[in-house]
Amino acid sequence: MAQSYSPKDHEQRRVDQYNKTKGGLEGYDCPECNNRGNFARLYEDNGYYEMVMRPCRCMKIRKSLWAIEKSGLSSVMKKLTFDSFETSTTWQEYIKNKAIAFVKDNTDKWFYIGGQVGSGKTHICTAITISLFKQGKDGLYMLWKDKTAELKGLMNTEGYDKQISELKKAEVLYIDDFLKTPNKKPPSSADINIAFEILNYRYINKLITVISSEWALSDVIEFDEATGSRIKELTGEYLLTISKNSKKNYRH
Repeated sequence: MAQSYSPKDHEQRRVDQYNKTKGGLEGYDCPECNNRGNFARLYEDNGYYEMVMRPCRCMKIRKSLWAIEKSGLSSVMKKLTFDSFETSTTWQEYIKNKAIAFVKDNTDKWFYIGGQVGSGKTHICTAITISLFKQGKDGLYMLWKDKTAELKGLMNTEGYDKQISELKKAEVLYIDDFLKTPNKKPPSSADINIAFEILNYRYINKLITVISSEWALSDVIEFDEATGSRIKELTGEYLLTISKNSKKNYRH
């Protein structure tokens, strides 16, 4: 004779069976949900029973990693790590130690590194950003020249408001090649306005911001004191400048 189950037992069996299945999500291996991205649980309401889903905490990490993938950094995620950062000199070791300290104790500080081309600024900032994402933080990557060109084309449209709002409100924002211009010309007024709009919001709300630039912060302050002073205040000990020296250009 076939065994009969109550509605509660039936749904509980479904829940248990689902939670034993293996999921197909890639990019991050989660032993808790077995890469399903969620868990089933039994919902009860006045004698009514139903299997419902709740997300696994790994989904926040996955969303961050997916954001990196969309940004174009996915190809260098495994390459640009703290372990692979060159530390054959004292100045490189200092940068790496500061970056690791920032990841460990950061709450509302910013990280800014400017100066010599090819000295590893993008490498160290990418390592910082991915480490923060792996802690469960959400965020965006912004390649300054490309994104600002797109924003300028959307000026006075809903598209502009939507995109700049995402940059302003991201839990973590990494701006790469901040205020980069052709032939090292001073940034335009439009560039300064976009920079201030994004960074002033993040300054007021103490949102984690990581910035790499060919400009030293003193240059940024000269271009626009309001923007530069905000960066200076929130970076504190995490304000780094690599002096101009062709020997520090490791792209040669």
